[in-house]
Amino acid sequence: MGERDKALRERAAKVIPGGLWGHMNVDGFSPDYPQFFERAEGCTLWDVDGNRYIDFMCSWGPVVLGHKHPAVEAAVDRQRALGDAMNGPAPALVDLAELLVETIPFADWALFQKNGSDATTACVTIARAGTGRRKILAARGSYHGAVPWCSPSMLGVTAEDRAHLILFDYNDIESLEAAVKSAEGDLAAIILTAFKHDYAADQAMIDPAFLARARQLCDDWDAALICDDVRAGFRIDLRGSWAPLGIQPDLSAFSKAIANGYSLAAVVGSDKFRAPASYGKVFVTGSFWYGAISMAASVATIETLRDDRVIEHTAAMGQRLRDGLAGLAGKHGLGLRQTGPTQMPMVLFDDDPKFARGTAFCNAALKAGAYFHPRHNMFLSGAHTPALVDRALEAAEVGMAAATQVGAREMAAS
Repeated sequence: MGERDKALRERAAKVIPGGLWGHMNVDGFSPDYPQFFERAEGCTLWDVDGNRYIDFMCSWGPVVLGHKHPAVEAAVDRQRALGDAMNGPAPALVDLAELLVETIPFADWALFQKNGSDATTACVTIARAGTGRRKILAARGSYHGAVPWCSPSMLGVTAEDRAHLILFDYNDIESLEAAVKSAEGDLAAIILTAFKHDYAADQAMIDPAFLARARQLCDDWDAALICDDVRAGFRIDLRGSWAPLGIQPDLSAFSKAIANGYSLAAVVGSDKFRAPASYGKVFVTGSFWYGAISMAASVATIETLRDDRVIEHTAAMGQRLRDGLAGLAGKHGLGLRQTGPTQMPMVLFDDDPKFARGTAFCNAALKAGAYFHPRHNMFLSGAHTPALVDRALEAAEVGMAAATQVGAREMAAS
């Protein structure tokens, strides 16, 4: 770690419990990574010690066009000059709601929040209000937010917080049916991530037959099917990640890529749940949930994604990366598993249960100028070009050489 980064960590440790909270604490995956950054542009990051990296995390998902995209920044500057958090919303709120309803086929209305946890929790609240029931079905290992009803950690969470949460196995119809049965007529909703993207595990696209069965079960019990599109939304399909499968949810939660790095989340829903979501029914709100700057950024982001065909570009660049990594792994005699959409790649090594080989790969590639992640799915943006992907593959070759040096004893002990 660099001297400025080290000094900032030492200062932070005195005033922030653990030095940093949540998923961005690098101690959780590789302490050798920089913790603090100076600036970002396109798909390039500079840490506080001046080191430069090609970015394959894109702020853990929010940056879909590239850092400081001109169209988004111009929209932000215009709105900032007018106002942001005011006594009521700016016209950008209506502009954005109309754009989402126009873009997402099943959406008849939209509400806005700030974080993915806000949006998934609002979906659950609306589903319960609309059905008059309590049980929420969710897949084991799926991440739906950092609040008590769904947090991956039970520390500080009571059993009562989870009293009405029932788990099943993703893509397993029999497990899902058993969970519905155990709800005993008290089923409010089934919530599913757009595809299986559990932490530190191979990704899997949703099985169309499984999704169709989830839709049928919700229809049979008059319950809500919720798509947690927080991570994948606006990266797979602008119409919603399940649109290519022809199956529509009742409620969807979006965040991350919705505003190219500006803080925003959204719930969109069908008319079936308009009444419980209406003013005077469920109470969902926040002091900054009407911030106009993020909404202006979102309008510009979605229009750019649509007009510039960014999703197709990121998928192509992701395939270029995938093909290159596969070739390098073969060259170095390493087994590599690449799963999920190419624009949201998960890269794991075979026979690497403690991630020692993956960590060695990422640490060496980092020093050579590419910011990969050893355990979390990564993200590409509209700013990734063939030349930059190829440059990152040069860094990846350094990483592959380092991965070959990791012995069995080190892998088991890490």
